[in-house]
Amino acid sequence: MLDLDALRQRYQEVADAAPEGLWFAPGRVNLIGEHTDYNDGFVLPFALDRKAVLAAGRRDDDTLLIVSLELDEQVSLPLADLAPGQDGWSAYLAGVVWALREAGHDLGGATLVLTSDVPLGAGLSSSAAIECATVAAMADLYDLDIAPMDRAKLARVAENAYVGAPTGLLDQAASTLCEKDAGLFLDCRSLEAEQVPLPLAEQGLEILVLDTKTPHSHVDGEYGARRASCEEAAALLGIPALRDVTDLDAALAQLDDETMRRRVRHIVTENARVLDAFEVAKNGHLADLAPLLDASHASMRDDYEITVATVDLAVEQARRSGALGARMTGGGFGGCIIALAPAGQGERIGAEVAAAFADAGYAAPEWFTVLPAPGAGRLA
Repeated sequence: MLDLDALRQRYQEVADAAPEGLWFAPGRVNLIGEHTDYNDGFVLPFALDRKAVLAAGRRDDDTLLIVSLELDEQVSLPLADLAPGQDGWSAYLAGVVWALREAGHDLGGATLVLTSDVPLGAGLSSSAAIECATVAAMADLYDLDIAPMDRAKLARVAENAYVGAPTGLLDQAASTLCEKDAGLFLDCRSLEAEQVPLPLAEQGLEILVLDTKTPHSHVDGEYGARRASCEEAAALLGIPALRDVTDLDAALAQLDDETMRRRVRHIVTENARVLDAFEVAKNGHLADLAPLLDASHASMRDDYEITVATVDLAVEQARRSGALGARMTGGGFGGCIIALAPAGQGERIGAEVAAAFADAGYAAPEWFTVLPAPGAGRLA
């Protein structure tokens, strides 16, 4: 639970005034649709009730004063000095201000004091939460009229161009546009988005999010290798992106490399699973999502080869412990799993996964249960 009183107090200490308001943006999990985003495909994320919160107010000295409550660190940056390539946690906030100014928005300095309970390095989009909270705060402080999807795009510019992380739009769109008890069906080519009801509690369900505590790092190039393989396959097939495959068997027959065939099979079948999940959610029987989650995990494990031993064990044990379905969520090579569980059972399932980890000699995981939460906005 975030200590908002401590956040306000810290703002008072550094600014010698009360904040003008509190703004937040959530982390997210991807219900289904992994690695489909950069293939112009479909995704279905929802927002967590874990979030980044900013106490914020304007300054008249054209300076950004950025403070982290958890790290007990502060950074002061003249607006004129903002430039891509800045290192450290403060770059995610400064990059948003830079992106807004680069887009032509008239804004001055600000004091931004940050607190967050979105786990770091777990694939839950902690960076997007910080960016989208900053967009929300600066837009309100300086009376900027920016549509929700455009806010997400500006947050992505901050991450891509300022921080230097080549992410897609999924994280920022989810953190900005999601609604309570709903998922966000997003077409990553057209950027058309539709809210999809996910009334889990009404149907006696909840989602367990379990962090395997295996850092999901892509520094060894595996993430980039997957993307390059998809782009090469699309070129060989003569299509703009793998989203455009209409006959999977025919496409696979045109490819000689077995590894590339597996990569293509995952993307094409994962896109189909997202579309199926969209229909399931619209039809209102959310327990029917379970086999789609299971099939998604098998595809990530066998065809896209992005799971690791801890993730596979967590998924297998969650199912043995009574989860209806489970899958890895996020870019892979570690990070989190999600499990669709009967209401009230998620905590027990998490504890049984932890026991299985202990038996296997793995570090203890962390877990919590969630229901879909609203996207970025003002708290106070």
